[in-house]
Amino acid sequence: MTRMYSLPPRAAVACLALLAAAPSHARGPSPAPSEPEGEYRIVVEGYDWGAAVSRVILSLDETVTSADANDYTVAVTRHTECVALPPEQASGDRRVGHAYVSDPNGAFVAEGRHVTLVLGVAPHSVLGAPLQYVVNDKCRGNVWVDYDFSVTDTERGRVWNRKTGRISPLVDRFDLSGKFVHEDGTALTYASYAPDTAREKSPLLIWLHGGGEGGTDPSIPLLANRAANYASDEIQVLFDGAYVLVPQTPGAWMHNRKGEMTRGAEDDVYNAALIALIREYVATHPGVDPDRVFLGGCSNGGYMTLKLMLLHPDDFAAGFISSLAYGSEFISDEQIRSIAHLPIWFVHSADDTTTRPEQTVLPVYERLKAAGAQGVYLSYYDHVVDITGFFGGKDYRYPGHWSWIYLHANLCRRDRDGNPVRLDGRPVTIMEWLAAQTKANRMAQP
Repeated sequence: MTRMYSLPPRAAVACLALLAAAPSHARGPSPAPSEPEGEYRIVVEGYDWGAAVSRVILSLDETVTSADANDYTVAVTRHTECVALPPEQASGDRRVGHAYVSDPNGAFVAEGRHVTLVLGVAPHSVLGAPLQYVVNDKCRGNVWVDYDFSVTDTERGRVWNRKTGRISPLVDRFDLSGKFVHEDGTALTYASYAPDTAREKSPLLIWLHGGGEGGTDPSIPLLANRAANYASDEIQVLFDGAYVLVPQTPGAWMHNRKGEMTRGAEDDVYNAALIALIREYVATHPGVDPDRVFLGGCSNGGYMTLKLMLLHPDDFAAGFISSLAYGSEFISDEQIRSIAHLPIWFVHSADDTTTRPEQTVLPVYERLKAAGAQGVYLSYYDHVVDITGFFGGKDYRYPGHWSWIYLHANLCRRDRDGNPVRLDGRPVTIMEWLAAQTKANRMAQP
């Protein structure tokens, strides 16, 4: 199962991590208003461990030129119909580390009619999470919670408790309204991003989410699997602009006709609808270069990525797969030979107990190499650690299943043997490598 992951700029992580660890300011009790008062908006961003509410933007009735974090207290309540949250996850106080005058979207200004409060976030800070991971008879996977603030200016006695919206800087670059219905009746939702470029043709990056991000709200895989990062300036510049397509299944990509997970022993129920969606998207977007369609995914999505490449190898220029969930025992030698010409970069951790490497990626990688694959790589990690360095660095370990953290941060550089992956003699990252792939050069030597 996948949960919620992303990576902001390192400086931002440093600031917010320190806030989460810092002691609270001593303040008097906050007044309890009898009716709604000031308006606020929340800012949701993605981090390695999941989505978090990192800022709250307060609307003012007057123009101000300064703000003091020590003047504010922030209380939060979290609620979902999916599950009864324990008290410590349902309500509490958030730490305020910085305050500044801003515009309505949280951008700094010298004077204005809004104040933005910067809140502490950390992997263990559940009160900061706008998503909840739930598996029960009511809900499955990541769901949005009702996330409400009561913010008090203790100096002036003013309260803000009327939420007017949510901002998510990278997610807001996407169109979240995509819907597709296959001829067999299967319905898929999707998010999409179109690059701002003067190029006649641009590549297409497709990301397939993990098992915990199914549903009908594409914002969830964008935040929980950090797929929104493919629309970031840091990734887009490597492709000189790229389209991004993030399909969402109502269940799980690995579901068979009984609604149970398959590792490849029997067919899943979504691959036909998914390839039809991808082909329709390419056909209806003339700016997409059909020779540079790249398919990637993690866990459940890693299974489906390999499945589509096995079924439709001519549709894709390359693949990038984390935490592969496809069992090697269910892939024939003939199937392995059929994709040996495809460039594929795998990412996995040795301590993954969900998609065990000895049953999945290791034999698949070795079989592809034995079949003559020239463009297949495997970045293989001992553990999945804190790559920011602010929560313990290499001594802070996430679950081994979460190797997509390295992928989304574009940190993968080495093959299974520890040597750098090179293009034209130059060491490259996984996204630099991907940007160089085309159908025409699939069989080219590295």
